Amino acid sequence: MSRIIEAEGLTKVYNGKVKAVDHISFSVDEGEVFGFLGPNGAGKTTTIKMLNTLARITEGRASVAGHDVSRSPGAVRDSIGVVPQELTADDELSGLENMILMARLHHIDGGAARRKSSELLSLVELDDAARRKVRTYSGGMRRRLQLVMGLLHEPKVLFLDEPTLGLDVQTRSKMWEYIKGLNKDRGLTVFMTTHYLEEADSLCDQIAIIDHGTIKISGSPAQLKETVGGDIVTLTLSDGAEDLTNFFEGIEGVKEVTRTDSVYRIKLPKTEKALPAIVEGLVRKQLQIKEISFTKPTLDQVFLEVTGKSMRDEEAPQSDSGWENIRMQRASGN
Repeated sequence: MSRIIEAEGLTKVYNGKVKAVDHISFSVDEGEVFGFLGPNGAGKTTTIKMLNTLARITEGRASVAGHDVSRSPGAVRDSIGVVPQELTADDELSGLENMILMARLHHIDGGAARRKSSELLSLVELDDAARRKVRTYSGGMRRRLQLVMGLLHEPKVLFLDEPTLGLDVQTRSKMWEYIKGLNKDRGLTVFMTTHYLEEADSLCDQIAIIDHGTIKISGSPAQLKETVGGDIVTLTLSDGAEDLTNFFEGIEGVKEVTRTDSVYRIKLPKTEKALPAIVEGLVRKQLQIKEISFTKPTLDQVFLEVTGKSMRDEEAPQSDSGWENIRMQRASGN
């Protein structure tokens, strides 16, 4: 599988001293859903803006769809679709008018613009609202419109920056149905950020976690969760039982044991190997198990171990052109 995004030593410094992104290197394979995760201020949005040609690269290099970002920004912009956090559709135009305007900025005119716009609006179930002004749309409808506005020119890579931020559970689920369909049916490569880690877990083929401008860990969701150390078995024993911490720690396959009164949390890399020995030992000791539960490691645990729990500030103010400039650049052909 060929690499469609490559970054080597990618660095962004603002005002000569604020290092928002610090020599990061990563790659994305064609057809992947790639998750780029991190707390506020970690460098996610800055990285996306460099890849999208909206922020100048201070040091290092990047290529998207075979085009060098610094040397061929126009070719990069022709190859990508961008769905930013900010809602950019014009409230006083209808959904269809916004789509046709975006099509013209991509130099798609006439019947082709209208045909593609109608097709995409139907894809996200906005065909009935296509002629209504966007100011009458709900938040979910605006997000769906913004998604298909980034697809009009049939990009090779779609960048999604917090695409479901603020949406209710049902609308988020529907949005990801559309995105998964685009990835599977059209082979579209998706580069996404999200604060909803369960989404990243279920959707992404590969994930990189960035913090303080550097990539701390990367791999498939399963690989990342393995770094936490395995499943957690929680055992509640009968009251008054002796302290069994040493007993549990002596069983092969047990990695870590913590105890609170008669409740034990036991970390097991492979539950199926150690659990029978645990249960057998408790039976021999004639101890009653009042309650037992299993917890699989999650991306939330990985994220917290990598980044910590402290609150973060937002990223440094952006001195480069904002998202709206991409429209102007495409319209002018630069």
